Amino acid sequence: MEYRNKLVLAPMVRVGTLPFRLLAAQYGADITYGEEIIDHKMVKCERRINELIGSTDFMEKGTENVVFRTCDQEKERVVFQIGTSDAVRALTAAQLVCNDVAAVDINMGCPKSFSVSGGMGAALLSKPDLIHDILTTLRRNLTIPVTCKIRLLKSPHDTVELARRIEKTGVSALAVHGRKVPDRPRDPAKWSEIADVVSALSIPVIANGDVFEYDDFQRIKSATGASSVMVARGALWNASIFSPEGKVSYEVVKTEYIRKCILWDNDIKSTKHTLKEMIMHYSSLELPEGKAVIKSESMADLAATHDIRIRSPCMVNRIATYH
Repeated sequence: MEYRNKLVLAPMVRVGTLPFRLLAAQYGADITYGEEIIDHKMVKCERRINELIGSTDFMEKGTENVVFRTCDQEKERVVFQIGTSDAVRALTAAQLVCNDVAAVDINMGCPKSFSVSGGMGAALLSKPDLIHDILTTLRRNLTIPVTCKIRLLKSPHDTVELARRIEKTGVSALAVHGRKVPDRPRDPAKWSEIADVVSALSIPVIANGDVFEYDDFQRIKSATGASSVMVARGALWNASIFSPEGKVSYEVVKTEYIRKCILWDNDIKSTKHTLKEMIMHYSSLELPEGKAVIKSESMADLAATHDIRIRSPCMVNRIATYH
């Protein structure tokens, strides 16, 4: 995996499932991070080949619950992100999936309570020894690249010192979100503090924060000196942000997303969550389309609402049940 001069899809919970990753790649994303998967959940999974749709599924043992789904089409660019607070458990989770993904990433930036309360995500930022233990354990035992994603600390000096410690573990790259833990999305990303990290390290740094248009990729690279650029909300609202030819219509992107969700039998809850985020940015959930998405109970409902006549193998099996 090469981390220089890449356009990167950020990890997004309930968004970064297989259909959305493939959608981003279709429009030009070079590297696509999956949504954060908690190690506790992953270690309870078994690997299965889904011959019906051509995917590789990691399913909770004894259930039909898909925890992580991937396919050969994305093997060279998909990054599996782990939420963890324990080196051995992180390694166990990574070893399950390491032959099916391009790299493994440790989430050290999520500020949400479910992550921090478990000692994961941004909680790791104050535990440099644990960070070292997790990353070195993965590096010693995996043959694929290991990376991590952090947020800014209280001071630029603290961020740089942590980044230097992370670099010494042998990671292949470091993603830096230009906000601190208390910051909200509306607060401007601090590109200058990402630049401080870039200046201090020799490994590739992936800059993340306030990228909403294709031109912003070059703007943040120029401002920070980062090797590559990661985008979250800008891609969520319109995945064609990765296209050098310019964005296509949100309607076109949304329809293609639904088509991919049907083809890859995506979870209806994550599909609806992503669609609602798209709709809220461009329109309103109170309008007919938004209400229809909220009411939808199946992929067949979404297909009918958006006049999509595609039929995947899974849909053929289920359509009679739904209608």
